Amino acid sequence: MGCAASVYRVGGNKKQMKIPLVTILSPSIRVPINSNFQKPLKGLVPKDLADRLTYSRNQIALLSQQTDVSAVPELLRALEEYLPLLIGLTDQELGFRELVEFKWKGLDDRQEISVADSWFELLSVVHMMAMLTLMEANSKLIPNQTVTTEEVESTDNIRCAVDLLVKAAGYLQFCLQEILVRIPPHIKMKLPVDLQENVIEAAYIQALAQGTEMQLASAVESKNATLSVKRRLACEQLSYFGQAHYCLSTCHDLNGYGKKHLSFIKWKYLEAKAAAYYYHGLITDKGSEPSCHISAVCCFLAAEAILTESKKACLNFCLTLPITRAPTAWGAMKHLNKKVPETAVKKSQMYAYLLEQEKGLEVLPELPEFELSLKADEYELPDKDAAWESEEWMIPNQTLRNHLTDDEGDDK
Repeated sequence: MGCAASVYRVGGNKKQMKIPLVTILSPSIRVPINSNFQKPLKGLVPKDLADRLTYSRNQIALLSQQTDVSAVPELLRALEEYLPLLIGLTDQELGFRELVEFKWKGLDDRQEISVADSWFELLSVVHMMAMLTLMEANSKLIPNQTVTTEEVESTDNIRCAVDLLVKAAGYLQFCLQEILVRIPPHIKMKLPVDLQENVIEAAYIQALAQGTEMQLASAVESKNATLSVKRRLACEQLSYFGQAHYCLSTCHDLNGYGKKHLSFIKWKYLEAKAAAYYYHGLITDKGSEPSCHISAVCCFLAAEAILTESKKACLNFCLTLPITRAPTAWGAMKHLNKKVPETAVKKSQMYAYLLEQEKGLEVLPELPEFELSLKADEYELPDKDAAWESEEWMIPNQTLRNHLTDDEGDDK
């Protein structure tokens, strides 16, 4: 995963100095800090249940120190195993929501946060699952981080990446619709930037945008995909990235990695815009009226200029800390880097006489808008662990006041 950016590795090994290759960006990642559930839950839940909670969470913290992307599936399994136990703490009837203080730290800035709210813990866990899934998608496209010309055009790799992207989008959508709405305002104010609503929404839309980017890559390689299909996918990709950019640009307190996230989205937005104008130009040029040819030339020239800007934006993204690398152009961009300049020159020369005669028609046409087709996989929480349903360990006479008094006695 590399080590120049924590987001491309799971753990914190600082000895590796590889600059990671990025095709799919995982905006941020936070990991739990070791904790012990025994004291805050003493007398309220059985010791073995508190032990299971402690072990499960600390296992996640331990696995998070692994530096190889191969650890991601195991870490995801650990998070999934922890969720049924954690859900019990969010149960309003049991009343344990604010008893345990949960500590997390960011791997990119080492910033720690501690919140006594089990819904915050649930947000952090599901968000971590989303970020790890994005990392896994990136690894499918670039399995060998040491090779700058790594082939990422395998149909199976692209299909797998799309599946992972919509899965990650499902996690983030769940965070937005089901978890953040349950977190009180005073805790929302304490949340780090990457857990704030606009940033999560930007990451959610970005996942769908990159899924559409993968679909366009497949369409470019397919002999059966029509120009209309390619234009629609490029325009959808542009819409997604435009929405993601808006969400992120409204955040005024972006940290260092937030700025890198924004530069990534700007780069991808420009690539999508260049592709959209190129394919729109090809379709427009099929018309028989002079105005169609002039509009097509305007599209090709715009695509060429935007493509140049996208390359500058790519460089800016790579150099924005933490430093990363971009893989050799592939998919639609591999095709467009060659075709756009060639077509712009060819069509400008072909229709030079029309451009001279009809100067008033040199207006860049608006791109068509399409309904966004790629949707997130719907995510549902697992059932609460059966241990929470047991009535044998309920202690009806144990009030919270008595519980706190017991703790004070233990500290003497």
